[in-house]
Amino acid sequence: MTAAWSADGTGARPVLRLGAASPGGLVLPSAQPTASQMYAPRGVWTDGERVVVADTGNHRVLIWHSMPTADGAPADVVIGQPDFSSEGPAAACGDTERGLNLPTGVAVLDGDLVVADAWHHRLLAYRGIPEENFAAPVRILGQEDPHAVEPNRGGEPSLQTLYWPFGFAVVAGNFWVADTGNRRVLGWFGADFPDIDRPADILLGQDSADARADNRGGTAADSFRWPHAVAGDARTLYVADAGDHRVLGWSPPPLADAPASLVLGQAGMSVTDEFKNRPQGAERLRFPYAVVSDDERLLVADTSNNRILIWHDLPRTADVPLPDTVLAQPDMDANGENRWTAVADDTLCWPYGLSLAGDLLAVADSGNNRVMFWRVD
Repeated sequence: MTAAWSADGTGARPVLRLGAASPGGLVLPSAQPTASQMYAPRGVWTDGERVVVADTGNHRVLIWHSMPTADGAPADVVIGQPDFSSEGPAAACGDTERGLNLPTGVAVLDGDLVVADAWHHRLLAYRGIPEENFAAPVRILGQEDPHAVEPNRGGEPSLQTLYWPFGFAVVAGNFWVADTGNRRVLGWFGADFPDIDRPADILLGQDSADARADNRGGTAADSFRWPHAVAGDARTLYVADAGDHRVLGWSPPPLADAPASLVLGQAGMSVTDEFKNRPQGAERLRFPYAVVSDDERLLVADTSNNRILIWHDLPRTADVPLPDTVLAQPDMDANGENRWTAVADDTLCWPYGLSLAGDLLAVADSGNNRVMFWRVD
């Protein structure tokens, strides 16, 4: 692997690559999927011992049951498709029970794999981490049965329906879903995967359960355009509001509809500026599609700026600190895809998903058709 750096000289560096190589030019995915190639992966999870990747463009999820030790290592298991060479929504055969349609968020929660099957408008939970290909889920959220795939169950939004759910997380002991197409975030009390017909207990971003207006009709501290990912801890809930080019934070995490207490990426709660084709600085975000945190750090995939920003001082209040570290760019002003040079191990092109396990950061580098692993301080 080649050396990398961060803006403050901490020595962050890439250490492993899954998917496409870094030959100096963009690698297009093979016409037929394999166990080692990816097409626009948008989600990743790791605990440092295992890896799960949402291979979004191939409508499948890849699983490594042990941490790969070599670049380009093939996956052990595939779900969403009957084998490693198949692709297509619903397994290209109409099997909506086991097939997937643009899966995005992935994570292992309480020992079970959970997948945001975004364009089937549902979350799926599996028994453990599947060890056989084409496993069927055992629990569903957002649809009334394993074969239903219509947005909002074919009707208006409710506290039991979903429309393009791209992300989810357990934060402060509650189960949260970024219900992106309904421009809202839903929360269920408790950390368990909710029962199929249990309505959400918390509604953020809309005035009522049947509403789905952009920004609630007017951008504010309690509205979203494209809420895409959720993260946080017992003290703060963070939501990546990608369409408004910002991350919102609630300190403490809300138990009912409430305005956010902090904003990253914009000058104020009512601002949704996108600064195209110009230096971004540390203050701005463009389409931040992922956010992840631990007890010490907040990391944001600043997707359209082709970089990862790190706050070692966790933002908790309206007096927001600036990020102190940038990955994949030479400084805080640069934003080029692969630094406008060539694909390398330390460049990014539309990073979409993040997972953090200690000092190991996994990045779903969607535009480069790969997942990169970095060591970060």
